[in-house]
Amino acid sequence: MRSSSTAVPKQVAGPKVAGGALPAAGLDSLLEVAGDVVLRLTPSGLIRFASQRTLGLLGPGQRPGSLLALVNDTDQPAVRNALIDAHGGTGPVLVEARIKLSPREIWFELRVARWDSAGDDGTLLVIGRDMSAQHATEERLRHMATHDGLTELPNRVLLSDRIRMVIANARRSGQDFAVATIGLDGFKKVNDGLGHPAGDEVLRMAAARLRKTLRDSDTLARAGGDEFVAVLPGTYTEAQIKLVTGRLIAALQPPFEVGQNTVYLGASIGVAVYPQHAEDEVRLVALADAALSRAKETGKGRTAIYSGRDQGPPVHDISLEAAMFQAIREGEFLLYYQPIVNARTRIIEGFETLMRWKHPTLGMVPPARFVPIAETNGLINMLGAWALKAACMQIRQFSEVAKRELYISVNISPRQFRSDRFLAVLDDALAFSGTPGRQLVLEITEGTLMVDPAHAETILVKMAEREARIAIDDFGTGYSSLAYLSRFPISVLKIDRAFIRDLPQSEKDAAICNAVLGLAKHLDLSVVAEGVETEQQLEWLDQRGCQYVQGYLTGKPMSAHVAVAALNENLYTALLPIDPRAGNE
Repeated sequence: MRSSSTAVPKQVAGPKVAGGALPAAGLDSLLEVAGDVVLRLTPSGLIRFASQRTLGLLGPGQRPGSLLALVNDTDQPAVRNALIDAHGGTGPVLVEARIKLSPREIWFELRVARWDSAGDDGTLLVIGRDMSAQHATEERLRHMATHDGLTELPNRVLLSDRIRMVIANARRSGQDFAVATIGLDGFKKVNDGLGHPAGDEVLRMAAARLRKTLRDSDTLARAGGDEFVAVLPGTYTEAQIKLVTGRLIAALQPPFEVGQNTVYLGASIGVAVYPQHAEDEVRLVALADAALSRAKETGKGRTAIYSGRDQGPPVHDISLEAAMFQAIREGEFLLYYQPIVNARTRIIEGFETLMRWKHPTLGMVPPARFVPIAETNGLINMLGAWALKAACMQIRQFSEVAKRELYISVNISPRQFRSDRFLAVLDDALAFSGTPGRQLVLEITEGTLMVDPAHAETILVKMAEREARIAIDDFGTGYSSLAYLSRFPISVLKIDRAFIRDLPQSEKDAAICNAVLGLAKHLDLSVVAEGVETEQQLEWLDQRGCQYVQGYLTGKPMSAHVAVAALNENLYTALLPIDPRAGNE
């Protein structure tokens, strides 16, 4: 219902002809073609004249008395105001209203104006234009914008609106609710085996089954692909959730008959609860998605309620990604250096380079937050190239301070390693810094090497030709095959901190470390133990022939100037305790 006053240059007046007013018969003929509905009214709305077209729309035998009697009750106030405004004003007034016509109501745009003629007492002229087609088009467009074209369920746009409404109701009533993400198990085989038309038919049938299972007060939406989202007001306890989701899973277990084919599918469900897990619609759906991933990873055909151990998406991934581009321009990324020391003498032999991001408002952003984003969007290549060049420059200063040759260890990400420009970046870093390749150790994970072993071997051989050493980072946590140790030119194994943490008490971890140390000795490889935090761990590793260690015991990650100060003061040798194996002399 819409009403507006529109000023026009001249007031609407009765039609004129040469020499006087148009005869009544001619006037009525003219009004017959003026619009879909044409009426002459008294100021109070009583109908004095209705065109034949209007009478035809009203239906046989219907004689209109008042315009307001024909108007939908909801729209009557707007029409009444339009009549008052038109009678007292100098221009036409537009208003949209539903008119009761046989056999239905139709939207009309009504133009109401005074009918000025000799001796007139304020007659109003109403000319109406049928807006039903336009309204139907607008309604279809609104529906298309808010509903999934395949299943006719609400889409993500309408889903967000519905969740916000339920949140508002929950805040008023204090009644919590759940959001459940439903994923079809095995749907890919339908598209791959029977084609996308068959997949579409399965999705339509699945949507109908789920909708039938839920209450009228619930919302079911299609999130995309083979995933649906259900908003369940009043459902929040574990027992309630299991009851509802159990019915949803059961609804999808019977076979789907698609043409001549019978398809069996299942469903997994992830659930997040308001406000226990999140208080906004975006986070609720994201955490339900995270719980769905856990349900699928742990056996499918089950429901998982979100818990802290589920890896939900970082809250500000999008804004954080934008901030990363800004951070590169503003120089917010830093390099820290953690000492790698001789296990027996505690003298620094080198440093591992660790990237840090000091955000102006967030503070230090953990690498676990920004590295996966950089790996995904390709920024890791730019950051990695900068870190490699800066590290090669820094090791020259460290060596000058120590008055001996040290080495620098740099982590290479999977995307960097696979880049066609990696070797060129390496050459640039060595040439720019003047650092010999023998002072550079490049740390690569087992998984990175085994994605494409043939490509990895080619690159590693060329790295070795530049005298750079290759270290396997987090050794023992990746691939179980050890064939690559003899195939690739590897120099260093780094024992992951997971195997060091419980030493020397853990017999299993001790056995693994002993096996790695024995293997390295026979293959003539150096070993660095990561995460050493106690004297007992250090002593145990030293006694078993582990040459190098790094960890909080011998030095936390530090800025370059702190590392220089440590080298200048010979901090680690000064703190070197008496070797317990030599007695307490």
